[in-house]
Amino acid sequence: MADVTTRIVIADDQAAIRHGFRLVLDAQPDLCVVGEAADGAGALATARLLRPDILLVDVRMPGPDGLEVVRQLAGDGPGAVPETRVIVVTTFDLDEYVYPALRDGAAGYLLKRSGPTLLVEAIRAAMSGEALVSPSITVRLLRGLTASPAPATARAALTEREAEVAGLVAQGCTNAEIAAELLISPGTVKTHVASAQRKVGARNRVGVAAWAWRTGLAR
Repeated sequence: MADVTTRIVIADDQAAIRHGFRLVLDAQPDLCVVGEAADGAGALATARLLRPDILLVDVRMPGPDGLEVVRQLAGDGPGAVPETRVIVVTTFDLDEYVYPALRDGAAGYLLKRSGPTLLVEAIRAAMSGEALVSPSITVRLLRGLTASPAPATARAALTEREAEVAGLVAQGCTNAEIAAELLISPGTVKTHVASAQRKVGARNRVGVAAWAWRTGLAR
């Protein structure tokens, strides 16, 4: 049994989906489903009550939709639950859902057809401070982010090393890969990522990547 267990709540209006996710996740030694919700209101209430490590949420549900759940839980309002990472898991591969979810603090965006392996990887990535987006979405997402470049002066806020790290984050590198590339420790990488997030006003790694693409740090 793993020393640390990641506590998960599943929010989806289809009982079969919730059951399937539970079977996959409870089979992992370090993951445990502690609650379920069938609509947006239930997702918010359950997350605020149980304060899980991870909330898996669909986009389209009765009541507040998944995007509103992300906004409320990952935002700065009184109902936020900062210790809970929200991962959107949905069938909808639409920019009108992807961009707002990631902008408002989602710790990942997965398509349900991506399969159980990627679902487990996304949860573990979120727990390590990273964010996983379904590969089929990534290229389109980054192309959109480069459409309206930000002023080059925006880059001046970062140190040279933080800029290097931000550029590699935007290329999809993990902390371990960045550490190997720059010959520094993973802990130092994590510190640089956190500093970059704070300086550019990003909620997570996805926000850092978006900023890096907009300012031309990523190519």
